[in-house]
Amino acid sequence: MRKLVVVLLLMLAAVNAHALEVAGVHLETAVIVNNHPLKLNGYGIRKKFFVKVYIGSLYTAKAVAKADEALSEPGDKLIRMNFLHSKVDKGKITEAFSEGFAANSPQLAGSAEVKKFLAFFTSDFSKGDTVDLSLGSDGRVVAVHNGKVLGTITSKRLAKGILAIYLGEKPADEALKKGMLGRES
Repeated sequence: MRKLVVVLLLMLAAVNAHALEVAGVHLETAVIVNNHPLKLNGYGIRKKFFVKVYIGSLYTAKAVAKADEALSEPGDKLIRMNFLHSKVDKGKITEAFSEGFAANSPQLAGSAEVKKFLAFFTSDFSKGDTVDLSLGSDGRVVAVHNGKVLGTITSKRLAKGILAIYLGEKPADEALKKGMLGRES
């Protein structure tokens, strides 16, 4: 019996060695998007005026270290936001997305796709909430809040525009961009 307990403890330790915890949040090291396995490419903490808002994680099929690689890589991607702040108003998130589109994809700002995407976000976010933005290689964008699908749009330029908010030349947060690309932030 004692040997069994020791073996179980060693197995548990081995499993936990692959777990990743950031700011008290367990990050998955791998996910499935559109039936394709994706690995955690990198993560960082989105801060606004020294307030930790959320952990932003980028999942990709193959590792990318540069923004242009990520933006041109045709495979599926996932951006995950694990909220850390007690309450984030939906208006602040949609405003940040709008600013990100204007800064990195001005041809998209105000477009029908962007308006439809922003309309997905109808509730505030709280500590512990998770938002997934699935960016399919076919241009399908799926927004999910705590496991509930908020909406789907198929637009390759929107998918690339969302990725550019985080990884473009004028990202929302430079440290978050570096972290998502697997570099120390």
